[in-house]
Amino acid sequence: MEAPASTPSSANAGHAASHAAVPWLAYGSLALSTSLVGSYVGLSKLLLAVFPVFLLAWLRFGMAAVLMLPWLRRAPGEPPLDGRTRRLLFLESFIGNFLFSICLLFGLQRSSALVAGVIMAGIPAAVAALSWLVLGERIARRVLLGIACSVLGIALVAVAREPAGSASAGGGASLLGVALLLAAVLCEAGYVVIGKQLTAQVSAKRISSLINLWGLTLVTPLGLWQALSYDFSRPALGDWGLLLFYAAAASMITVWLWMSGLARVPAAQAGVFMVFLPVATGLVGLVFLGERLSLVQALAYGLALLGVLLATLPTRHRQAAQA
Repeated sequence: MEAPASTPSSANAGHAASHAAVPWLAYGSLALSTSLVGSYVGLSKLLLAVFPVFLLAWLRFGMAAVLMLPWLRRAPGEPPLDGRTRRLLFLESFIGNFLFSICLLFGLQRSSALVAGVIMAGIPAAVAALSWLVLGERIARRVLLGIACSVLGIALVAVAREPAGSASAGGGASLLGVALLLAAVLCEAGYVVIGKQLTAQVSAKRISSLINLWGLTLVTPLGLWQALSYDFSRPALGDWGLLLFYAAAASMITVWLWMSGLARVPAAQAGVFMVFLPVATGLVGLVFLGERLSLVQALAYGLALLGVLLATLPTRHRQAAQA
């Protein structure tokens, strides 16, 4: 059948469709989510000076569970949870919340800043590889180039920060420290890939609330153990306010933003947005901790952002196909 002649209205519709094909809102959600995660790393350090680790996690999950109670309800038209979805929700929380935190914290205790930074910069590459193995997603050459830029950029940040710090004065890292950090990278990659499967069946808000409930369940025994010997008169009113903000941001806002963006973006492509995590952490150090930005660090951040652009901007072929 012959195609209809092009008219101004149809041309405008095709032009609008090409722009609509770019999920800018999803990209923004992913970038904002990982930026918030990176920024509240500094806040968690402040809170760890007041609360022990497991008690802090328990209070965070508990506060968020109360805030997200309305999110537990099924969205209109959403099917009931089947056995596979329930298992994926548990794995998402166990791997992405519980195991990731433990591996990262204990790995950092046994590694230098340089080694930790370089290993954690492998998250986008791990996400791409796992999404290819598990989801069968094709990885375009430009996405691979974007991942390479991201990894190189964050590796440069680690190299630039190393001489100024004293964390590695006693050496590089133990084998156990390297293994724990690598496990944390795989946990984060698993979090992205599992989340991609969940967003096809469950709303982002409900995923966030259910994952948080599993996190609360998993950490409750350890939280109660530390709560029994903790002096709850120690935190000031400001500490409780900071904890409430941390709970809302870490367990509620960032997960919802991530799942909302992940619903419209391939997992391999979404993994590139993990570069915003260390970038945001570096900016917090620059603005609030008085750190100086070197030329090498500026180059590293530029490479990281270039990686995001390479992985997200539409190709001419895709634009033409949508026109």
